[in-house]
Amino acid sequence: MSATDKPIPTFFKDLANDHEAIKQILIDLSLAQAGEDITVKALTGGVSSNIFHLTTKHAQYCLKQALPQLKVAKQWLAPVDRVFAEIAWLQTAATIAPDAVPHILGVDQESKSFVMQHLGVEYLNWKAELLAGRVAGKIAKQLGSTLGRIHSHTALKEDIAKRFANDETFYAIRLEPYLEEAARQHPELSPRLKALIKRTQQNPKVLVHGDVSPKNIMLGPLGPVILDAECAWFGDPAFDVAFCLNHFFLKAAHMPEVAPALLQNAQDFLKAYLLEVTWEPIQELEYRIASLLPGLLLARVDGKSPVEYLSTERGAIVRKLAIEFLKRDDVSFSMIERRWAQEFVQ
Repeated sequence: MSATDKPIPTFFKDLANDHEAIKQILIDLSLAQAGEDITVKALTGGVSSNIFHLTTKHAQYCLKQALPQLKVAKQWLAPVDRVFAEIAWLQTAATIAPDAVPHILGVDQESKSFVMQHLGVEYLNWKAELLAGRVAGKIAKQLGSTLGRIHSHTALKEDIAKRFANDETFYAIRLEPYLEEAARQHPELSPRLKALIKRTQQNPKVLVHGDVSPKNIMLGPLGPVILDAECAWFGDPAFDVAFCLNHFFLKAAHMPEVAPALLQNAQDFLKAYLLEVTWEPIQELEYRIASLLPGLLLARVDGKSPVEYLSTERGAIVRKLAIEFLKRDDVSFSMIERRWAQEFVQ
């Protein structure tokens, strides 16, 4: 039985239905006193977890709990123990780029949840900023540099590889719902897409975040802060880079009026990232990034988690271009960028 076929565990306790349990977790972690007034507010936006904003007399916190069934239209199950991979990624990244991640304040093993620093109103969500047409070039550069440093500091380290040997979980929540599902929807492309899956699984080189997306980036006083690392895995760095680049291209398709700035963001992100690469020949990594990107583009149209903002018409163009690139053996980032500009830049 694959990870995606496993039934929802009967022992799972959904904290969304028990705010008293949430309050008790804060007390057990010595983050609140018994009898203290604690306000619990559910936050929206994520599909894979329960997230709550907690307010006590003296502080504010954020509590996150991994869900066994993701909130999408198609069935998408995932192991709840992935929460511990997220905790470990945040702790590891904090030793490399402490200003780029929220601080973990406590872990509750039983409910598969953890409490972390609450990012206040001064932090803006990058996805919301981009969709509003506010495209700041320095953010992409900062993020590319930070991701590159995390990859560089964890590259080829045996202890990190053992700690994050989460192959089954990564397949269940990334490769299967994106690339495998796209292959099911496009049987003629199945050999290409399955080859991308196999190659991604066979290049364990760095600590991968797995969901480097604008929705998981908060913009703070010291730069971008990376959230939502439940896909953490020791694997192919190309996945993180292509996954993030994917969002610049999708938003450029959605908003032609700011497409030039978004494509420049993609360039800036990739350039800043590649400056940090020391663990393998850059040319080899660049090719894996560029050839994986079309598969991820197609997956955000025809996978289990289609991007919500693309119109049917623009989604069809994205699909056409992704298929065009997938069929080529000489695909490159510059080729994808050039064709994207031809289709979407006004």
